[in-house]
Amino acid sequence: MEPNENGSGFYVIMHPASSNKFSGRFAIFTDKAYIETKRKISELFKLRQIMKILCVGDIVGSPGRRIFKTAVEKLRREIGLAAVIVNAENAAGGRGVTGAIAKELFDSGADVITLGDHVWDQRETASLLELETRILRPANLPPACPGRGWGVFKTDLGEIIVMALVGRTFMNPSDCPFRKADELLNGPIPRNGIVICDFHAEATSEKIYMGWHLDGRVSAVFGTHTHVQTSDAKVLPEGTGYITDLGMTGPIDSVIGREIAPVRHRFTTGMPSQFDVAKGPAVLEGCIFDIDRTTRKTLSAKAVRISET
Repeated sequence: MEPNENGSGFYVIMHPASSNKFSGRFAIFTDKAYIETKRKISELFKLRQIMKILCVGDIVGSPGRRIFKTAVEKLRREIGLAAVIVNAENAAGGRGVTGAIAKELFDSGADVITLGDHVWDQRETASLLELETRILRPANLPPACPGRGWGVFKTDLGEIIVMALVGRTFMNPSDCPFRKADELLNGPIPRNGIVICDFHAEATSEKIYMGWHLDGRVSAVFGTHTHVQTSDAKVLPEGTGYITDLGMTGPIDSVIGREIAPVRHRFTTGMPSQFDVAKGPAVLEGCIFDIDRTTRKTLSAKAVRISET
C-alpha cells in the first residue's frame, strides 16, 4: 500500500523475520514515518546484498567470443550479475587480444579483461594497455612493462578490485607471484576492498597454493590458462572463494580450442603444425562467486558451464 497524498492514513510494516502479519511482529506508522522507515529498510537490505561476480575462463577465438556474448546476456538477465571478469588471453585467433576484440568483449558484457602469458602476442597490445585501464596484464611482469596488473572498478553494487598474476612453473620467466601479491596487498591495494585474483598458471599445485596463500586476504582466487575446468570450486576456511581453473570459453570439439588434425600430426610425428582455432559449437566455462559486500567474504563458489549444444 502506498502513502496517501493528503498525509493521512496508517500502514503496517512487517518485521523482517515474519511471513504472516497475524502471527508476526508489526508496527503502525503514519505516512511520513512509513516513508522514512521504508527508506531505512531499503538501505538495510541494500547493505546486505550479495555481489554476484562471474569469472570467465580463457576465451578462444571467434567461437569463444560468440558464446560469451549470448551466455553473459542470459546470466545478467536471469541472476543479476554485479560484474563480469574475463580472461581474453586467446581471444584474437588464439593469441592475445586486439583493441577491436577488447571493445567487442566490453560491448558483450565484460567489465574487466585479464591477460596472461600471451599478453604481447599482438603488436598493438603494448599501446592498448596504456590507453584502456579495464585491461590488466599480469602484475608480476617486469616493472618496465606497459600497462598495469591491478585496478579498482565500479559496479552497481560498489567497487571491486581485480589483480592479475602469472605463474612461474612451466611458464615464461616472471617475478615471484606470491611476493608480488604480498607487495600489492600490503601496499597500494585498499585493505577494505573486495579483491578478486586471476592466477594464470600451468601447474595445479602452484595455483592451489596461491589459494591458500591468499585465503582470508582476498575475496576470491581463480586459476586460468589450462583450458580445462576443474571440479574444486569451493570456499576456503577463511572465506576466500577458489577454483583451480575456470576452464575454456571456446569450441567444444577441439584440443583446448584448436583444430584436432594439426594437434594429432604434432603428437604422432613430432613435426611442427599450425594450430588454428577450431570451428563449431562453443561452450562458456567459468565460476560465479557470491560475495558478501559487508564482510567481503565469499559465501558460495559455483562452477558454470553453458554450451551451444
